[in-house]
Amino acid sequence: QVHLVESGGGLVEAGGSLRLSCAASGRTFTSDTMGWFRQAPGEEREFVAALSGSGSSAVDVDSVKDRFTISRDNAKNTVYLQMNNLEPEDTAVYYCAAKIGALATSSRWYTYWGQGTQVTVSS
Repeated sequence: QVHLVESGGGLVEAGGSLRLSCAASGRTFTSDTMGWFRQAPGEEREFVAALSGSGSSAVDVDSVKDRFTISRDNAKNTVYLQMNNLEPEDTAVYYCAAKIGALATSSRWYTYWGQGTQVTVSS
């Protein structure tokens, strides 16, 4: 059974940083795409960033470009999201997800999901 477990969320002041981790078990995602989504209260789940199996491609949305960096350690079957210069608008539950094959930005293409980790940014 596949499990994705996120960690690293918490409360931080605006301008601060957090590093989210997502550890996968039950399947090796070396060749697959792993991504991060977020969902704020009352909002739809939003794509944040994704990284291909080789790590050579990354996609992120304009709102986090130059502030967030996605990376992965295939040896640890883990994907990370480094978040710098956080803003109150980044407050949300952050979800890790994985899909077989190529990059995608729509949540409907992702098969495996973590339980989410709360990120709260105070102003």
